[in-house]
Amino acid sequence: MNTETTADTASAGTSADSSAARPTGTGFTRRALLGTAGAGLVIGAGAGAAGATALDRTSPAAPAAGGGALGAARVPFHGEHQAGILEPQQARVQLAAFDLADGAGRDGLRALLRRWSRTAARLAVGEPADEQENQVALDAGPCSLTVTFGFGATLFDKAGLADHRPPALEPLPAFPADALDPARGDGDLFVQIGADDALVAVHALRVLQRQAAGTAALRWQMSGFARTPGATARPMTGRNLMGQIDGTNNPKPGQDGFDTTVFCTAGPDRPDWLAGGSYLVFRRIRMLLDNWEALPLDRQERVIGRRKSDGAPLNAPAPGGESSPVDLAAQGPDGSLAVPADAHIRVAAPAANGGAAMLRRGFSYHDGLLADGSPDAGLLFLAFQADPRKGFTPVQRKLARGDGLSRFLRHEASGLYAVPPGAREGGYVGQPLLEG
Repeated sequence: MNTETTADTASAGTSADSSAARPTGTGFTRRALLGTAGAGLVIGAGAGAAGATALDRTSPAAPAAGGGALGAARVPFHGEHQAGILEPQQARVQLAAFDLADGAGRDGLRALLRRWSRTAARLAVGEPADEQENQVALDAGPCSLTVTFGFGATLFDKAGLADHRPPALEPLPAFPADALDPARGDGDLFVQIGADDALVAVHALRVLQRQAAGTAALRWQMSGFARTPGATARPMTGRNLMGQIDGTNNPKPGQDGFDTTVFCTAGPDRPDWLAGGSYLVFRRIRMLLDNWEALPLDRQERVIGRRKSDGAPLNAPAPGGESSPVDLAAQGPDGSLAVPADAHIRVAAPAANGGAAMLRRGFSYHDGLLADGSPDAGLLFLAFQADPRKGFTPVQRKLARGDGLSRFLRHEASGLYAVPPGAREGGYVGQPLLEG
Protein backbone atom coordinates (compact mmCIF):
# COMPACT_ATOMS: atom_id res chain seq x y z
CA MET A 1 0.00 0.00 0.00
CA ASN A 2 1.76 3.10 -1.02
CA THR A 3 0.21 5.76 1.07
CA GLU A 4 3.15 8.06 0.75
CA THR A 5 2.29 8.87 -2.82
CA THR A 6 -1.42 8.51 -3.13
CA ALA A 7 -3.32 11.76 -3.29
CA ASP A 8 -6.84 11.58 -1.95
CA THR A 9 -8.55 14.90 -2.39
CA ALA A 10 -11.75 15.36 -0.49
CA SER A 11 -13.88 18.21 -1.66
CA ALA A 12 -16.56 20.58 -0.66
CA GLY A 13 -17.96 20.97 -4.15
CA THR A 14 -17.37 20.51 -7.85
CA SER A 15 -17.47 22.98 -10.67
CA ALA A 16 -20.08 22.46 -13.34
CA ASP A 17 -18.00 24.45 -15.78
CA SER A 18 -16.62 21.94 -18.25
CA SER A 19 -13.86 24.27 -19.37
CA ALA A 20 -12.38 24.23 -15.88
CA ALA A 21 -12.32 20.50 -15.55
CA ARG A 22 -9.61 19.40 -17.96
CA PRO A 23 -6.04 20.53 -18.56
CA THR A 24 -5.28 21.61 -22.08
CA GLY A 25 -2.05 21.73 -24.02
CA THR A 26 1.02 21.10 -21.92
CA GLY A 27 -0.09 23.24 -18.99
CA PHE A 28 -2.77 22.81 -16.38
CA THR A 29 -5.88 24.71 -15.47
CA ARG A 30 -6.01 26.86 -12.36
CA ARG A 31 -8.21 24.11 -10.95
CA ALA A 32 -5.43 21.61 -11.54
CA LEU A 33 -2.72 23.74 -9.99
CA LEU A 34 -4.64 24.60 -6.84
CA GLY A 35 -6.24 21.31 -6.05
CA THR A 36 -3.57 18.67 -5.55
CA ALA A 37 -3.71 17.19 -2.09
CA GLY A 38 -0.65 15.65 -0.50
CA ALA A 39 -0.33 11.91 -0.15
CA GLY A 40 -0.04 9.97 3.02
CA LEU A 41 0.11 6.29 2.20
CA VAL A 42 1.35 4.33 -0.69
CA ILE A 43 -0.02 0.84 -0.30
CA GLY A 44 1.69 -1.73 -2.41
CA ALA A 45 4.06 -0.15 -4.87
CA GLY A 46 2.15 2.43 -4.03
CA ALA A 47 0.15 -0.35 -3.00
CA GLY A 48 -2.38 1.87 -2.35
CA ALA A 49 -4.80 3.40 -0.04
CA ALA A 50 -7.90 5.07 -1.02
CA GLY A 51 -6.00 7.79 -2.71
CA ALA A 52 -7.06 10.06 -5.48
CA THR A 53 -5.44 12.60 -7.71
CA ALA A 54 -4.99 15.84 -8.12
CA LEU A 55 -7.21 18.59 -9.33
CA ASP A 56 -9.17 21.07 -7.28
CA ARG A 57 -12.71 20.21 -6.25
CA THR A 58 -13.17 22.96 -3.73
CA SER A 59 -14.64 25.74 -5.86
CA PRO A 60 -18.42 26.07 -5.50
CA ALA A 61 -20.38 24.63 -8.39
CA ALA A 62 -22.94 26.63 -10.27
CA PRO A 63 -26.48 25.25 -10.16
CA ALA A 64 -27.73 23.89 -13.44
CA ALA A 65 -31.13 23.18 -14.85
CA GLY A 66 -32.39 19.72 -14.00
CA GLY A 67 -30.13 19.06 -11.05
CA GLY A 68 -27.93 20.36 -8.27
CA ALA A 69 -24.32 21.37 -8.50
CA LEU A 70 -22.89 17.92 -7.79
CA GLY A 71 -24.89 16.22 -10.52
CA ALA A 72 -24.31 18.99 -13.04
CA ALA A 73 -20.51 18.84 -12.91
CA ARG A 74 -19.01 17.87 -16.28
CA VAL A 75 -15.59 16.60 -17.31
CA PRO A 76 -15.09 16.72 -21.10
CA PHE A 77 -14.17 13.41 -22.68
CA HIS A 78 -11.95 14.88 -25.41
CA GLY A 79 -8.56 16.38 -24.66
CA GLU A 80 -4.81 15.92 -24.78
CA HIS A 81 -4.96 13.23 -22.11
CA GLN A 82 -7.81 10.88 -21.33
CA ALA A 83 -10.19 11.99 -18.60
CA GLY A 84 -9.88 10.11 -15.33
CA ILE A 85 -6.14 10.64 -14.84
CA LEU A 86 -5.71 14.25 -13.73
CA GLU A 87 -9.29 14.94 -12.68
CA PRO A 88 -10.37 14.86 -9.04
CA GLN A 89 -11.21 11.44 -7.70
CA GLN A 90 -14.94 10.83 -7.79
CA ALA A 91 -17.02 9.19 -5.06
CA ARG A 92 -17.58 5.97 -7.03
CA VAL A 93 -15.67 3.87 -9.52
CA GLN A 94 -16.41 0.90 -11.75
CA LEU A 95 -13.38 -1.00 -13.03
CA ALA A 96 -13.68 -3.66 -15.71
CA ALA A 97 -11.62 -5.61 -18.22
CA PHE A 98 -12.81 -7.15 -21.48
CA ASP A 99 -11.34 -9.82 -23.74
CA LEU A 100 -11.56 -9.43 -27.51
CA ALA A 101 -13.65 -12.10 -29.21
CA ASP A 102 -12.00 -14.58 -31.56
CA GLY A 103 -12.00 -13.17 -35.07
CA ALA A 104 -12.79 -9.59 -34.03
CA GLY A 105 -9.34 -8.46 -35.12
CA ARG A 106 -8.22 -4.94 -35.82
CA ASP A 107 -11.41 -3.93 -37.62
CA GLY A 108 -13.61 -5.09 -34.76
CA LEU A 109 -11.45 -3.32 -32.22
CA ARG A 110 -11.51 -0.09 -34.24
CA ALA A 111 -15.31 -0.18 -34.51
CA LEU A 112 -15.67 -0.87 -30.78
CA LEU A 113 -13.39 1.97 -29.71
CA ARG A 114 -15.23 4.36 -32.02
CA ARG A 115 -18.52 3.30 -30.47
CA TRP A 116 -17.22 3.45 -26.90
CA SER A 117 -15.57 6.85 -27.39
CA ARG A 118 -18.71 8.32 -28.90
CA THR A 119 -20.79 6.99 -26.02
CA ALA A 120 -18.36 8.16 -23.33
CA ALA A 121 -18.36 11.67 -24.82
CA ARG A 122 -22.17 11.81 -24.75
CA LEU A 123 -22.47 10.47 -21.21
CA ALA A 124 -19.82 12.92 -19.98
CA VAL A 125 -22.10 15.85 -20.84
CA GLY A 126 -25.26 14.19 -19.55
CA GLU A 127 -26.66 13.06 -22.87
CA PRO A 128 -28.13 9.57 -23.31
CA ALA A 129 -26.05 6.96 -25.12
CA ASP A 130 -26.99 6.65 -28.77
CA GLU A 131 -26.85 2.84 -28.62
CA GLN A 132 -28.05 0.45 -25.90
CA GLU A 133 -29.35 3.28 -23.71
CA ASN A 134 -31.21 1.70 -20.78
CA GLN A 135 -32.42 4.93 -19.11
CA VAL A 136 -31.13 3.81 -15.71
CA ALA A 137 -29.45 7.20 -15.13
CA LEU A 138 -32.01 9.22 -17.05
CA ASP A 139 -32.80 11.57 -14.15
CA ALA A 140 -29.18 12.26 -13.19
CA GLY A 141 -26.69 14.74 -14.55
CA PRO A 142 -23.19 13.73 -15.65
CA CYS A 143 -21.93 13.78 -12.03
CA SER A 144 -18.27 14.31 -13.06
CA LEU A 145 -18.35 11.11 -15.13
CA THR A 146 -15.02 10.06 -16.66
CA VAL A 147 -14.32 7.00 -18.80
CA THR A 148 -10.71 5.91 -19.28
CA PHE A 149 -9.57 3.12 -21.63
CA GLY A 150 -6.42 1.01 -21.48
CA PHE A 151 -4.87 -1.73 -23.64
CA GLY A 152 -3.49 -4.94 -22.17
CA ALA A 153 -0.48 -6.71 -23.68
CA THR A 154 -2.62 -9.56 -25.04
CA LEU A 155 -4.70 -7.17 -27.14
CA PHE A 156 -1.90 -6.50 -29.58
CA ASP A 157 -1.58 -10.10 -30.75
CA LYS A 158 -5.34 -10.57 -31.05
CA ALA A 159 -5.72 -7.39 -33.10
CA GLY A 160 -2.74 -8.05 -35.37
CA LEU A 161 -0.76 -5.24 -33.76
CA ALA A 162 2.09 -7.19 -32.17
CA ASP A 163 4.70 -4.97 -33.83
CA HIS A 164 3.19 -1.95 -32.10
CA ARG A 165 3.16 -3.32 -28.57
CA PRO A 166 5.34 -1.04 -26.41
CA PRO A 167 8.27 -2.73 -24.62
CA ALA A 168 7.20 -1.36 -21.24
CA LEU A 169 3.99 -3.39 -21.49
CA GLU A 170 5.90 -6.50 -20.46
CA PRO A 171 4.31 -8.62 -17.71
CA LEU A 172 4.86 -7.40 -14.19
CA PRO A 173 7.25 -9.65 -12.25
CA ALA A 174 6.06 -11.90 -9.45
CA PHE A 175 6.45 -10.28 -6.05
CA PRO A 176 6.88 -12.10 -2.73
CA ALA A 177 3.57 -13.01 -1.06
CA ASP A 178 1.50 -12.27 -4.17
CA ALA A 179 -1.72 -14.31 -4.17
CA LEU A 180 -3.03 -13.32 -7.59
CA ASP A 181 -6.22 -14.68 -9.11
CA PRO A 182 -5.72 -14.64 -12.92
CA ALA A 183 -9.48 -14.53 -13.51
CA ARG A 184 -9.67 -11.15 -11.76
CA GLY A 185 -6.74 -9.49 -13.49
CA ASP A 186 -5.20 -8.60 -16.84
CA GLY A 187 -7.51 -8.53 -19.89
CA ASP A 188 -7.28 -7.12 -23.40
CA LEU A 189 -9.21 -3.88 -22.73
CA PHE A 190 -9.41 -2.03 -19.42
CA VAL A 191 -12.13 0.49 -18.52
CA GLN A 192 -12.14 2.87 -15.55
CA ILE A 193 -15.45 4.66 -14.97
CA GLY A 194 -15.60 7.30 -12.26
CA ALA A 195 -18.63 9.35 -11.17
CA ASP A 196 -19.99 11.08 -8.09
CA ASP A 197 -23.14 8.97 -8.31
CA ALA A 198 -23.07 5.17 -8.16
CA LEU A 199 -25.98 4.76 -10.56
CA VAL A 200 -24.33 6.96 -13.19
CA ALA A 201 -21.16 4.85 -13.06
CA VAL A 202 -23.02 1.52 -13.19
CA HIS A 203 -25.18 2.78 -16.05
CA ALA A 204 -22.12 3.72 -18.10
CA LEU A 205 -20.52 0.31 -17.57
CA ARG A 206 -23.70 -1.51 -18.51
CA VAL A 207 -24.05 0.51 -21.72
CA LEU A 208 -20.43 -0.14 -22.72
CA GLN A 209 -20.80 -3.83 -21.95
CA ARG A 210 -23.88 -4.15 -24.15
CA GLN A 211 -22.21 -2.19 -26.95
CA ALA A 212 -19.29 -4.64 -26.84
CA ALA A 213 -21.50 -7.70 -27.41
CA GLY A 214 -20.06 -9.87 -30.15
CA THR A 215 -16.74 -8.00 -30.13
CA ALA A 216 -15.49 -8.22 -26.54
CA ALA A 217 -16.72 -10.05 -23.44
CA LEU A 218 -16.49 -8.92 -19.84
CA ARG A 219 -13.59 -10.65 -18.07
CA TRP A 220 -13.90 -9.09 -14.59
CA GLN A 221 -15.56 -6.15 -12.88
CA MET A 222 -15.03 -4.42 -9.51
CA SER A 223 -16.63 -1.51 -7.67
CA GLY A 224 -14.98 1.01 -5.38
CA PHE A 225 -15.71 4.16 -3.44
CA ALA A 226 -14.08 7.23 -1.97
CA ARG A 227 -15.25 10.18 0.08
CA THR A 228 -18.23 11.97 -1.45
CA PRO A 229 -17.62 15.63 -2.41
CA GLY A 230 -19.03 17.86 0.30
CA ALA A 231 -18.90 15.19 3.01
CA THR A 232 -16.52 17.31 5.10
CA ALA A 233 -16.96 20.93 6.13
CA ARG A 234 -13.65 21.79 4.53
CA PRO A 235 -11.41 20.07 1.98
CA MET A 236 -9.45 17.29 3.69
CA THR A 237 -7.22 14.47 2.55
CA GLY A 238 -9.25 11.29 2.85
CA ARG A 239 -8.61 8.17 4.89
CA ASN A 240 -8.39 4.55 3.80
CA LEU A 241 -10.05 1.56 5.45
CA MET A 242 -7.14 1.31 7.90
CA GLY A 243 -8.07 4.76 9.18
CA GLN A 244 -4.90 6.38 7.86
CA ILE A 245 -4.85 9.73 6.09
CA ASP A 246 -3.94 8.62 2.61
CA GLY A 247 -2.46 10.69 -0.17
CA THR A 248 0.05 13.08 1.32
CA ASN A 249 2.97 12.96 -1.12
CA ASN A 250 1.34 12.22 -4.47
CA PRO A 251 3.06 14.00 -7.39
CA LYS A 252 1.28 17.26 -8.11
CA PRO A 253 0.55 18.95 -11.46
CA GLY A 254 2.86 21.89 -11.89
CA GLN A 255 5.76 20.31 -10.01
CA ASP A 256 9.02 19.87 -11.85
CA GLY A 257 9.03 16.52 -13.60
CA PHE A 258 5.31 15.85 -13.16
CA ASP A 259 4.62 15.38 -16.86
CA THR A 260 7.57 13.07 -17.40
CA THR A 261 6.60 11.04 -14.32
CA VAL A 262 3.03 10.44 -15.51
CA PHE A 263 2.90 10.78 -19.30
CA CYS A 264 4.80 9.16 -22.13
CA THR A 265 6.76 10.97 -24.81
CA ALA A 266 7.82 9.57 -28.17
CA GLY A 267 11.31 8.10 -28.19
CA PRO A 268 13.23 4.88 -27.69
CA ASP A 269 10.92 2.19 -26.30
CA ARG A 270 8.04 4.68 -26.51
CA PRO A 271 6.02 4.46 -29.72
CA ASP A 272 4.58 7.59 -31.30
CA TRP A 273 0.99 6.40 -30.84
CA LEU A 274 1.43 6.43 -27.03
CA ALA A 275 2.83 9.99 -26.78
CA GLY A 276 0.64 11.86 -24.33
CA GLY A 277 -0.60 8.59 -22.89
CA SER A 278 0.45 6.70 -19.79
CA TYR A 279 0.72 3.26 -18.24
CA LEU A 280 -1.71 2.11 -15.58
CA VAL A 281 -0.92 -0.49 -12.93
CA PHE A 282 -3.97 -2.00 -11.26
CA ARG A 283 -3.79 -4.08 -8.08
CA ARG A 284 -6.61 -5.39 -5.90
CA ILE A 285 -5.11 -5.26 -2.41
CA ARG A 286 -7.02 -6.82 0.44
CA MET A 287 -6.33 -5.32 3.85
CA LEU A 288 -6.20 -7.76 6.75
CA LEU A 289 -8.40 -5.46 8.79
CA ASP A 290 -9.05 -7.83 11.68
CA ASN A 291 -5.31 -8.19 12.26
CA TRP A 292 -4.70 -4.49 11.77
CA GLU A 293 -7.45 -3.38 14.13
CA ALA A 294 -6.10 -5.73 16.82
CA LEU A 295 -2.88 -3.66 16.96
CA PRO A 296 -2.66 -0.94 19.60
CA LEU A 297 -2.73 2.57 18.17
CA ASP A 298 0.95 3.21 18.81
CA ARG A 299 1.89 0.01 16.93
CA GLN A 300 -0.25 1.04 13.96
CA GLU A 301 1.48 4.40 13.89
CA ARG A 302 4.93 2.82 13.96
CA VAL A 303 4.02 0.53 11.06
CA ILE A 304 3.05 3.55 8.97
CA GLY A 305 5.46 6.11 10.41
CA ARG A 306 2.73 8.72 10.91
CA ARG A 307 0.30 9.62 13.66
CA LYS A 308 -3.19 8.43 12.95
CA SER A 309 -4.88 11.52 14.40
CA ASP A 310 -3.36 14.19 12.18
CA GLY A 311 -1.18 12.36 9.64
CA ALA A 312 2.02 13.98 10.89
CA PRO A 313 5.24 11.94 10.68
CA LEU A 314 6.37 10.48 13.99
CA ASN A 315 9.37 12.82 14.05
CA ALA A 316 7.11 15.90 14.15
CA PRO A 317 6.09 17.43 17.48
CA ALA A 318 2.39 17.43 18.31
CA PRO A 319 0.21 19.03 17.26
CA GLY A 320 1.30 18.66 13.67
CA GLY A 321 -0.15 17.86 10.29
CA GLU A 322 0.37 15.67 7.27
CA SER A 323 2.47 18.36 5.61
CA SER A 324 5.00 18.40 8.47
CA PRO A 325 8.46 17.55 7.11
CA VAL A 326 9.57 13.95 7.34
CA ASP A 327 12.97 13.62 9.02
CA LEU A 328 14.10 10.05 8.57
CA ALA A 329 17.24 10.65 10.64
CA ALA A 330 15.35 11.94 13.69
CA GLN A 331 15.71 9.99 16.92
CA GLY A 332 13.39 9.50 19.84
CA PRO A 333 14.27 10.14 23.51
CA ASP A 334 15.74 6.64 23.79
CA GLY A 335 18.02 7.15 20.78
CA SER A 336 16.02 4.89 18.46
CA LEU A 337 14.75 6.08 15.09
CA ALA A 338 11.61 8.19 15.45
CA VAL A 339 10.39 6.72 12.15
CA PRO A 340 11.13 2.97 12.41
CA ALA A 341 13.41 1.28 9.90
CA ASP A 342 10.54 -0.72 8.37
CA ALA A 343 7.93 2.05 8.55
CA HIS A 344 5.93 2.44 5.40
CA ILE A 345 6.80 6.07 4.80
CA ARG A 346 10.52 5.28 5.03
CA VAL A 347 10.49 2.27 2.69
CA ALA A 348 8.10 3.88 0.18
CA ALA A 349 9.78 7.29 0.02
CA PRO A 350 10.93 8.25 -3.50
CA ALA A 351 14.34 9.10 -2.05
CA ALA A 352 14.65 5.46 -0.99
CA ASN A 353 13.65 4.22 -4.43
CA GLY A 354 15.85 6.17 -6.82
CA GLY A 355 13.20 8.87 -7.21
CA ALA A 356 10.60 6.41 -8.56
CA ALA A 357 7.13 7.94 -8.42
CA MET A 358 3.60 7.38 -9.72
CA LEU A 359 0.30 9.24 -9.72
CA ARG A 360 -1.99 7.13 -7.57
CA ARG A 361 -5.75 7.24 -7.86
CA GLY A 362 -7.01 4.36 -5.73
CA PHE A 363 -10.46 3.57 -4.35
CA SER A 364 -11.57 1.55 -1.34
CA TYR A 365 -13.72 -1.55 -1.71
CA HIS A 366 -15.75 -3.66 0.70
CA ASP A 367 -17.36 -6.80 -0.72
CA GLY A 368 -18.71 -8.47 2.40
CA LEU A 369 -17.06 -11.34 4.26
CA LEU A 370 -14.83 -14.22 3.21
CA ALA A 371 -15.51 -17.82 4.18
CA ASP A 372 -13.42 -17.41 7.34
CA GLY A 373 -15.48 -14.41 8.42
CA SER A 374 -12.82 -11.80 7.69
CA PRO A 375 -13.66 -8.69 5.65
CA ASP A 376 -13.16 -8.86 1.90
CA ALA A 377 -12.11 -5.23 1.86
CA GLY A 378 -9.19 -3.07 0.91
CA LEU A 379 -7.90 -0.97 -1.94
CA LEU A 380 -8.39 -0.93 -5.69
CA PHE A 381 -4.95 0.49 -6.37
CA LEU A 382 -4.53 2.50 -9.58
CA ALA A 383 -1.25 4.18 -10.51
CA PHE A 384 -0.48 6.13 -13.69
CA GLN A 385 3.15 6.48 -14.77
CA ALA A 386 5.35 7.02 -17.80
CA ASP A 387 7.15 3.67 -17.42
CA PRO A 388 6.21 0.93 -14.94
CA ARG A 389 9.73 -0.49 -15.15
CA LYS A 390 10.96 2.70 -13.49
CA GLY A 391 7.92 3.36 -11.31
CA PHE A 392 5.75 0.60 -9.89
CA THR A 393 8.11 -2.36 -10.29
CA PRO A 394 11.16 -1.12 -8.33
CA VAL A 395 9.02 0.41 -5.60
CA GLN A 396 6.91 -2.71 -5.14
CA ARG A 397 10.03 -4.88 -5.01
CA LYS A 398 11.32 -2.81 -2.13
CA LEU A 399 8.00 -2.72 -0.32
CA ALA A 400 7.57 -6.49 -0.64
CA ARG A 401 11.00 -7.02 0.97
CA GLY A 402 11.06 -4.50 3.79
CA ASP A 403 7.76 -2.72 4.42
CA GLY A 404 6.18 -3.48 7.80
CA LEU A 405 2.78 -2.71 6.31
CA SER A 406 3.05 -5.65 3.89
CA ARG A 407 2.19 -8.02 6.77
CA PHE A 408 -1.33 -6.61 6.70
CA LEU A 409 -1.89 -6.70 2.93
CA ARG A 410 -2.62 -9.32 0.27
CA HIS A 411 -2.25 -8.53 -3.43
CA GLU A 412 -5.02 -10.61 -5.01
CA ALA A 413 -5.37 -9.28 -8.57
CA SER A 414 -3.14 -7.38 -10.96
CA GLY A 415 -3.08 -5.76 -14.37
CA LEU A 416 -0.88 -3.54 -16.52
CA TYR A 417 -2.30 -1.45 -19.35
CA ALA A 418 -1.10 1.09 -21.88
CA VAL A 419 -3.41 4.11 -21.66
CA PRO A 420 -3.52 5.93 -25.01
CA PRO A 421 -3.61 9.72 -25.17
CA GLY A 422 -6.93 11.51 -25.28
CA ALA A 423 -9.08 11.68 -28.37
CA ARG A 424 -9.66 14.82 -30.40
CA GLU A 425 -13.19 16.02 -31.13
CA GLY A 426 -14.70 13.65 -33.67
CA GLY A 427 -11.97 11.05 -33.06
CA TYR A 428 -11.68 8.04 -30.78
CA VAL A 429 -9.27 6.67 -28.21
CA GLY A 430 -6.57 4.56 -29.85
CA GLN A 431 -6.97 6.11 -33.28
CA PRO A 432 -3.23 6.82 -33.80
CA LEU A 433 -2.50 3.14 -33.13
CA LEU A 434 -5.27 1.69 -35.26
CA GLU A 435 -5.01 4.11 -38.17
CA GLY A 436 -1.39 5.22 -37.98
